[in-house]
Amino acid sequence: MNYLVDAHVLVWALDSPDKLSKNAVLVLENLDNNLLISAGTMWELSIKFSLKKLSLSMPFRIWMEKGFTDLGLTLMPINLAHSDKQVGLDFHHKDPFDRILVAQALTEGISIISIDSIFDQYGVTRIW
Repeated sequence: MNYLVDAHVLVWALDSPDKLSKNAVLVLENLDNNLLISAGTMWELSIKFSLKKLSLSMPFRIWMEKGFTDLGLTLMPINLAHSDKQVGLDFHHKDPFDRILVAQALTEGISIISIDSIFDQYGVTRIW
């Protein structure tokens, strides 16, 4: 199965795994699953890190590389279909990074691993 990993899930998986739910851990640890990280999420994390709104256990690039290696992440680019899907989304949420995750999940027919219940309002399958 394919799963889109939300930003906080990646942060917690690498730096505070005790914050993850049991269901999230099961999905993350299942080697049969394909864990995806949106290019938007990587961008979001880099912005927060550069603004010092996010502290990580190591420098950003090394930390991200560790995430790709340890979790076996695959980068999901943002394409025209994702952008077009976002255009038609209701404004339950205005966070552009979360909106692109919703658009990607709906377009690709995949679930999001996230504690954030706002995704439920879009009809996205959320694992927590």
